[in-house]
Amino acid sequence: MTIRNSGANAPIPNISHWQDRVDMAAAFRWTARLNMHEGVANHFSQAVNEDGTRFLINPNKKHFSRVRASDLLEIDANDPTTLDRPDAPDPTAWGLHGSIHRRVPHARCAMHVHSTFATVLASLADSRLLPVDQNSAMFFNRIIIDEHYGGLALEEEGERCAQMFEDPAKKVMVMGNHGVLVIGENAAETFDRMYYFERAVETYIRALSTGQPLRVLSDEIAEKTASELDAYPDTAGDHLGELKAILDAEGSDYAT
Repeated sequence: MTIRNSGANAPIPNISHWQDRVDMAAAFRWTARLNMHEGVANHFSQAVNEDGTRFLINPNKKHFSRVRASDLLEIDANDPTTLDRPDAPDPTAWGLHGSIHRRVPHARCAMHVHSTFATVLASLADSRLLPVDQNSAMFFNRIIIDEHYGGLALEEEGERCAQMFEDPAKKVMVMGNHGVLVIGENAAETFDRMYYFERAVETYIRALSTGQPLRVLSDEIAEKTASELDAYPDTAGDHLGELKAILDAEGSDYAT
């Protein structure tokens, strides 16, 4: 995947994984702009070592709209003293993202939000996303539905959720009664997937709200569409690159 560099800001000396940090910071800023944030809660993480156990994550209690590349914490999923650090992450960030990066090596990046439409879907007794348009077809047979919410995503709940990511083809978890968790290779891919999932669910929820019968695609066409999109030339890097270009043009400090 090609991710366009932010041209405006050079790396700060002695801070590692600079481009990963810049991309993550841009994703935080744009998620806030889309009103998909949850105040000073919710977290994004990005693995930075080969086995995925060291990862970047947003600092505790900092609003998505103010996260900068240099703010991101680097922590070790195998270090039990992490919550004793003076700059310790939020306990639910450690519980959920620590478990993901400890147990799911193909989840290089993880983004968890309580975005409005995904959370509405997670609140329904039937949390399936039916393929009613091209965007929703993108996720056909590619979603995990967690029906056993167990409270805050502390370590026990985080471990339970991580264990559900066994199938590498399924990169979105509808967390019943909670929100959504999206995984991917990097910030660009994961943000793009999260963005289109929220768009797809918005269309689906609005269609349900009309009370009219839905025109649901056949399984055959839904799978064909999803497979075609899986194989489509990558656009996620270009998507994030354009968002960074907009932030740069506005003079944003995200890449500092």
